[in-house]
Amino acid sequence: MVEHTGPKSLAAFAEAQQYIPGGVNSPARAYGAVRGNPPVISHGRGAHLFDLDGREYIDYVCSWGPLIFGHAHPRVVEAVQEASALGTSFGAPTPAETALAKQIVQMVPSVEMVRMVNSGTEATMSAVRVARGYTGRDKILKFEGCWHGHGDSFLIKAGSSALTLGAPDSPGIPQGIASLSITVSYNDAGAVQEALRQNPGQIAAIIVEPVAGNMGTVPPRAGFLEQLRQLADQEGCVLIFDEVITGFRLGPGGAQEYFGVLPDLTCLGKIVGGGLPVGAYGGKREIMQQVSPLGKKISQAGTLAGNPLAMRAGLAQLQMLGDSQVYRRLEEVSQCLEEGMAGNLRQLNLKYTLNRVGSMLCMFFTEAPVVDYPSACTADTGRFRRFFWELLRRGVYVAPSQFECLFPSAVHSDDDIEQTLRAHYEALKAAH
Repeated sequence: MVEHTGPKSLAAFAEAQQYIPGGVNSPARAYGAVRGNPPVISHGRGAHLFDLDGREYIDYVCSWGPLIFGHAHPRVVEAVQEASALGTSFGAPTPAETALAKQIVQMVPSVEMVRMVNSGTEATMSAVRVARGYTGRDKILKFEGCWHGHGDSFLIKAGSSALTLGAPDSPGIPQGIASLSITVSYNDAGAVQEALRQNPGQIAAIIVEPVAGNMGTVPPRAGFLEQLRQLADQEGCVLIFDEVITGFRLGPGGAQEYFGVLPDLTCLGKIVGGGLPVGAYGGKREIMQQVSPLGKKISQAGTLAGNPLAMRAGLAQLQMLGDSQVYRRLEEVSQCLEEGMAGNLRQLNLKYTLNRVGSMLCMFFTEAPVVDYPSACTADTGRFRRFFWELLRRGVYVAPSQFECLFPSAVHSDDDIEQTLRAHYEALKAAH
């Protein structure tokens, strides 16, 4: 398959590689998994992207999830323009950060207090530190295939056994830090129970994506989140939901509202900033009151945290999400895509797995049910690669990896969906 990338994008990317490692500021953009070069984007409008060569794409990456209202929504743009005209950052309190914090507390069921940061990684790193400081314990329990950013505690392999005291998954992570992370299989509450039994009184936190979104879309098994809540209570450790993806995407209260299970701490990002770089973590008042400058003075700080541009953009987006029609439209778009893709698979006599939770969905190039990381890894990545380029050639922009979600927006039109499903059918046929 000859890649689709145009000459202007190729030239721009070649120049980028001279100054930025790999030419990208996040590895997922490098197209290594599909063995090609990315189109370089000039601008976005609504549900569409445009590259330097003038090619137009229907966008299902949506900046990896946050753009529920698409690119350059007028209310978000206006909020940023108004804020920037007054000053971009002060290093001092502003009404905007309080307004956004209040909005989050009103929307997310378990959050009583919230601290703003600048990224999802900062949110998860901070939440784990707070859990350790609050409990006086050192170890954390995480799940294979769940991504919580690039913090040292999270880049830990699972190993070959059900329970593994971690080995670093990246150079630069000391073994001493890695040994404090225990990794078990997602959707396996029995493994969690055994890990807690083997480490009595040592685990500060269980951190989980309530819907795994970084090995494709993998929903929790019935009862799995409820079991985590029960086990955390029994052990006296902190249950952390990483809702950087699911927060405000699955509903105004995120996955915890969607599934009816409340964590002790919640990590947020992406949508909470309206497309600007923002993260947040929050939860029970008794825990959050241990964060500096209060209580135990657990350290966490950020010069640009709560900056007025990001706060105003995030507030504008969250206020728009208060309209129930938004989630009805998201569900309608996502259901149409799922049903259309399933129909295409039937027509082509293919039995690939489709997983969807709300407006997160993924087609895995495997016939096996995908319930955890090992089953996700049965997908045929070579077939996906051919499919990806065929889809891009037809003007549909998805993540360049088998193990990422499609993120529909509320502004994808019926025509967008029709074009997408036609391209999906043709790309599948061409890839086989």
